[in-house]
Amino acid sequence: MNRKNVIIIGAAGRDFHNFNTCYRDNPAYNVVAFTAAQIPDIAGRKYPAALAGKLYPKGIPIHAEADLPKLIRALDVSDCVFSYSDVTYQHVMNVAAVVQAAGANFVLPGPKDTMLKSRKPVISVGAVRTGCGKSQTSRRVIEILMAQGLKVVAVRHPMPYGELAAQKVQRFARISDFSKHKCTVEEMEEYEPHVARGNVIYAGVDYEAILRSAENDPQGCDVILWDGGNNDFPFYKPDLHVTVVDPHRPGHEMCYYPGNVTLRLADVAVINKIDSADAAGIDAVRRNIATVNPRAVVVDAASVLEMDNPAVVRGKRVLAVEDGPTLTHGEMKIGAAVVAARKFGAAALVDPRPYLMGRLKETFRIYPGIGTVLPAMGYGARQLKDLEATIDRTDCDAVAIGTPIDLKRIIRIKKPSTRVYYNLQELGKPDLVMVLDEFIRKRTLGGRAKRQPRQ
Repeated sequence: MNRKNVIIIGAAGRDFHNFNTCYRDNPAYNVVAFTAAQIPDIAGRKYPAALAGKLYPKGIPIHAEADLPKLIRALDVSDCVFSYSDVTYQHVMNVAAVVQAAGANFVLPGPKDTMLKSRKPVISVGAVRTGCGKSQTSRRVIEILMAQGLKVVAVRHPMPYGELAAQKVQRFARISDFSKHKCTVEEMEEYEPHVARGNVIYAGVDYEAILRSAENDPQGCDVILWDGGNNDFPFYKPDLHVTVVDPHRPGHEMCYYPGNVTLRLADVAVINKIDSADAAGIDAVRRNIATVNPRAVVVDAASVLEMDNPAVVRGKRVLAVEDGPTLTHGEMKIGAAVVAARKFGAAALVDPRPYLMGRLKETFRIYPGIGTVLPAMGYGARQLKDLEATIDRTDCDAVAIGTPIDLKRIIRIKKPSTRVYYNLQELGKPDLVMVLDEFIRKRTLGGRAKRQPRQ
């Protein structure tokens, strides 16, 4: 049999999962390369033989996506498999045009071939864009389930930016596990809120192995919570799928891939940020939900803002440090730190751009729309040093930290600073308690109820 040569177009996440589920042990195909975008320093590495399987004893090289046309021609490629997320339909079809102009087929694998089946009930939480409030929704779902006495194990959408073979299955149950697994800031932003609440969370590269480990977690497992990322659809087949939409970016739920897929798959659509969005944006996303998924239960919600010490920013010139991916490929102009600084009386927000150090200059060049906030980029030690130096150089009185982690735990911030948090709060009925009560009842998971969580 002549094997078809394949390139998987990715960004260190969905690409590896698509390979593992569709191509790893498939003798009909020969994956000759991955290409990489969005993630610094991933090109030039390999998907290791230890993960690639017996058909790939030398592993599989990873190239920059910019090399895609010449790779297609040089390697006689038949199929190119698009495998990353949070991009416009225009971007997807531009890549398709590059692929087809070079002579190959453009392939988009779907849920049927890529979703794994769990032996435990699965609730998945996704979003139509990065920065919608998916993480706070996941935390709220876990809070409700734990209040019913259920043991919930979270599994996070992949962010494997380090040594891939060592990251095959990662388990996080305590803060020290972040150092053990050499986590980036982006990884810690997603894992730390779970661990701080007493949750176990898994991540890594091989999501079949991760699923089986999570199902048999030593602390017990009643429910798997798929904590999605990058507006991707779940790697696990959900029994209940929740999708978060953002009325600050109305229309994005209709024109970003695969966010529109996640909305069409949803059993529950959460319209978040109703407390701060305008009526036109709320009405637009409500209409779009009804158009593409009229069967979905719609839950209205607010992102409730908290700040550790508002006195730090009151009357001061403040530097706002925000979640990196939300500002970069999420394209949000502001985040929690900006909103909180204004709410709690900051005299002004300071533009960090004149003070940027090192690789942060490159970040602002690639994403010129970031504006007058500082993304907490930390894919490696060098970026962390640049972040620390930029904060130190910036001419400001105080720093508002809007990332989900304790940033001062990993870099030194000399200026007065305070942390900002968002939590999900449902508005009216139906709410997530009603939805999850029905889920528990249908699967006879109850019987160990504790107090209801505080709204």
